[in-house]
Amino acid sequence: MSAEQQHRDGQAADPGPRSLAQALRERDDASLGALLRSRPDLLHPVPTDVTQLATRAGTRASVLRALEHLDRFTLQAAEALAVAPDPASYQELLDLLAGDDGDEEVAGALPATVALLRERALVWGGEDRLRLVRTARELLAPSASHSSPTGLGPSVAEATSGMSPGRIQAILTAAGLPHTHDTVSAVAALSALFADRERVAELLEGAPEASREVLTRLVWGPPYGQVTAEPAAHLRWLLDRGLLLPTTPGTVVLPREAALSLRGGRAHRVPEPTRPRVAVAAERKPQVVDAAAGGQALAALDTVEELLRSWDEGGPAVLRAGGLSIRDLKRTATVLEVPEPVAAFWVELAYAAGLIASDGGYVEEHHDRHDRPDADAEGYEDEETRDARTRRRSGEAEHYAPTPEYDAWRDLPPAERWAWLLEAWLPGTRAPGLIGGRDGRDRTLSALGPGLDRSPAPEVRRRVLELMAGLEPGQAPDPATLLERLRWERPLRSAGPRREQPEPPRTGVRPAYGGGVAANDPEALRTKLTEWALLEAEMLGVTGRGALATHGRALLGAEGRSEGAGAGTAAGSARAAVVAALLAPLLPEPLDHVLLQADLTAVAPGPLVRPLAEALGVLADVESKGGATVYRFTPGSVRRALDAGRSATELHAFLDRHSRTPVPQPLTYLIDDVARRHGLLRVGAASSYVRCDDESVLDEILADRRATALRLRRLAPTVVAAQADPRTLIEGLRAMGFAPAAESAEGDVMIARPHAHRTPPRTPPAPVPDGPPAPDTTLLTAAVRAVRAGDRAATAPRKETPQAPGGLPRTSPADTLATVQAAAMTGESVWIGHVNAEGAASQRLLAPLRVEGGYVTGYDHTADEVRTYALHRITGVAELADEPDGAEPAR
Repeated sequence: MSAEQQHRDGQAADPGPRSLAQALRERDDASLGALLRSRPDLLHPVPTDVTQLATRAGTRASVLRALEHLDRFTLQAAEALAVAPDPASYQELLDLLAGDDGDEEVAGALPATVALLRERALVWGGEDRLRLVRTARELLAPSASHSSPTGLGPSVAEATSGMSPGRIQAILTAAGLPHTHDTVSAVAALSALFADRERVAELLEGAPEASREVLTRLVWGPPYGQVTAEPAAHLRWLLDRGLLLPTTPGTVVLPREAALSLRGGRAHRVPEPTRPRVAVAAERKPQVVDAAAGGQALAALDTVEELLRSWDEGGPAVLRAGGLSIRDLKRTATVLEVPEPVAAFWVELAYAAGLIASDGGYVEEHHDRHDRPDADAEGYEDEETRDARTRRRSGEAEHYAPTPEYDAWRDLPPAERWAWLLEAWLPGTRAPGLIGGRDGRDRTLSALGPGLDRSPAPEVRRRVLELMAGLEPGQAPDPATLLERLRWERPLRSAGPRREQPEPPRTGVRPAYGGGVAANDPEALRTKLTEWALLEAEMLGVTGRGALATHGRALLGAEGRSEGAGAGTAAGSARAAVVAALLAPLLPEPLDHVLLQADLTAVAPGPLVRPLAEALGVLADVESKGGATVYRFTPGSVRRALDAGRSATELHAFLDRHSRTPVPQPLTYLIDDVARRHGLLRVGAASSYVRCDDESVLDEILADRRATALRLRRLAPTVVAAQADPRTLIEGLRAMGFAPAAESAEGDVMIARPHAHRTPPRTPPAPVPDGPPAPDTTLLTAAVRAVRAGDRAATAPRKETPQAPGGLPRTSPADTLATVQAAAMTGESVWIGHVNAEGAASQRLLAPLRVEGGYVTGYDHTADEVRTYALHRITGVAELADEPDGAEPAR
């Protein structure tokens, strides 16, 4: 027995429910819970009863969201129902999808598809009376102005609705049909002709070749065409026989019945009942994949640390419109030694993880023309702008800087720091790849600026990882088939037939990151989000050499962030703990030594422990990064260490302690030479002055032409005054080859230590979800219980009673009190009208338990709980009608 026969045999012969509300009312609690889980927007707020639930499920916004979450074949089934008769039988739906020749795959997949549409409350009715929800039919059905997504146009009856009776009779005659006495029968006869495959074939045997070519172009859609006032002979042949019907002046359409006959009964050219398979592009050993991913994870940590270290004393200014300027992004890319789009990704990741934020000062009015808002270009200045100018004059500039969370993050082990970043990346809705593109108002999208949130981004990232996890360990997916699978799972609904998709990246070709995407092109956006997810996963170390690593699989298997844990807190997430434990063995242990070389360089063969890395970063400049980091010692770097308070003796001891090779003599000489000259000159504040015990040095400075701009004047044999501030004076003397040191008012050498700038406590940016979150089991259970209780209360019969405006019962206070007292004694339920303190009116089915002190306490069937109501807020009471024999009264 075939699948569709089993499906039909398992259904009752009755016509089924008469409305969507009745269909939902007949469901069990598990089925209602499945509906609310698949369409969480129906829960906000919780419906009061099944009727309200059905009404909300048929609203345009809710139906649109439900359609957008269907896979391609389920959407094809809904589109087929939209062009089928209303109601349609299961067999009619199967014929539209499988065509005259049949299709075993379609027949096997259709029962589950119809069940899914029923579960989502998009289809209701009995087996022989399948009905698509009216709003969905309006969205998917063709009209006189646009075709269905199937490429089919309006039916003969719809296309001829405004046509004169004489014209319809003329079409019948030309098509070889007998004359009728009314328009209805004429339209029915023409529809029957076009629906008959053999009669259509006979009709077209006498058609000109050009006429058949026109039908071939229109048959799969779009079915509309343009004609002139005097159409050509081959078009006139089609118009005379109704194979082309006019819709608007100059526009004709191929009727739906004729198109289906020419298509062989198929609503879609290519039904797709089977999800595409993700092909394997390459296969590698899992150990190789994990090792490569571990190296990428370590590089990701180094990059984020370098970014935050470069902003440690205060980062770039915040533009007035928000975000980084183009110039600042270029500087950041230069520091990180990566392309600008990749630098934007790391900046956005640190921002999403709560490690950087604005410090809250005034917003910089940048001079870059591309970053200035339109309002500023027009000379407009609001109160906020004037206030920003005032704060700027007082020195309160707003800059990006590390947050206090950065210090906590920096002290964690490397694996936990990486897990912290992943906890921000996976659910984040900001799409860094859009940076550099244009928004809907043709403004440039900037890093850390507004307009980067894209709600599908988290779903695309997670689904990409899930599909990769479905392959065997070590297998890298083919990006083209991965993208096609995602398109099948979430096809984008359009007003016309599906067109050819943009060609995905070929296997082995690495697409470039970033580049933006058109603001009004959702298809291109989803394609780009998929490409970016693959690239970001590789840059972060979730994947290695194109395959999902072991710790990447753990991202999908463990629980997410626990409730109450701070954003970015790795310890607050069970998932982060599992991922960190799997990644830790792949990361090298930090080293406490370097290798000094005779060319004034030091090689760190791996990551260094934090105290050593920080001290070496002051004493030497980073020359190159990679598997090993090369530091170079220069006079300027040694002077920097001396300015930070280190003595030459301490520097020698530091190098002896942390070098696995002997300290080279050139390095020893360099340190001693810089130390001997360091502090020989002393600069203080008069405007400023230079003090030196060696008079010959001061003579040399005064004789140097480069000192002219400093406007020096000798006050004493060992003191020279300058008309420049101390900082300018120090920089000028250093440019002349000297090594001056700043001194305090007491004459002590001032130690120059870097000042770490931190923002006030900040919370990471909250993701912008695609609709309400999925409800948990507790909420679903409570919601189903409330809907059932409200439905029992709403459907309970009542006796006729005077009503106030709004349908509330209306009785006098004395009658109200007497009725509820009697109900409390007999245990009966009554209808009450109630107005709360906010003035909201409602009807409640109440079983009074106690009446005293001006209040009535009873079991509220509508809310399914015991409640107390003030008698003076009850508008009236109505007794329940007598139950028919065999009926159970509401309790």
